[in-house]
Amino acid sequence: MADELNLSNLKPAQPRKNRKRVGRGLGSGKGRYSGRGIKGQKSRSGSNKMRPGFEGGQNPIYMRLGKQRGPYSRDAMPMGPHRTSTVPVNVAALEERFDAGAEVTVEALVEKGLIRNSRTDVKLLGHGDLSKKLSVTVHAASASAREKVEAAGGSLTLLREPKVRRPKRRPKSAAPSEPEVEETEPESEAEPEPETETEGEEG
Repeated sequence: MADELNLSNLKPAQPRKNRKRVGRGLGSGKGRYSGRGIKGQKSRSGSNKMRPGFEGGQNPIYMRLGKQRGPYSRDAMPMGPHRTSTVPVNVAALEERFDAGAEVTVEALVEKGLIRNSRTDVKLLGHGDLSKKLSVTVHAASASAREKVEAAGGSLTLLREPKVRRPKRRPKSAAPSEPEVEETEPESEAEPEPETETEGEEG
């Protein structure tokens, strides 16, 4: 029979480990340097408060890497402060959820459960078929989606005009042609003025 449980035989369910007591002299086994080694940054107090990615003061790796690309550049999508993300909606979803002649707006898409809220721009995509006449008003639309909406007799209105992107490289301009110089006839020499007779002294 197992011994009865009393105050004399209480034990923790999991054996505990004593805390390491440093700085208690050479006889403690962790004396002199207390397990910190000799000098250096990690032997000082407060050395456990270094921020993540700190490399001792040298240029860290996230600053040594290239900065032309990545989630925070202008070419990144959809992350980054320079771009806005859009919620895609296909024309096939409009075929299922809306009746012929209905007006499809951002608020109507929220009511039908196609998008969560109206805080994000909506872009209409051309996946699927559309046979109903609908009046669609969204922020953006692809070329194939516009064709399918107009082919079914509907209309498409954009809440935000698409931005025209400029080419990254400017075409080399042609070398300026030399201006044509008009040939002028040489001026004829002016005729000498006739000499006037001067009255001489009477001799």
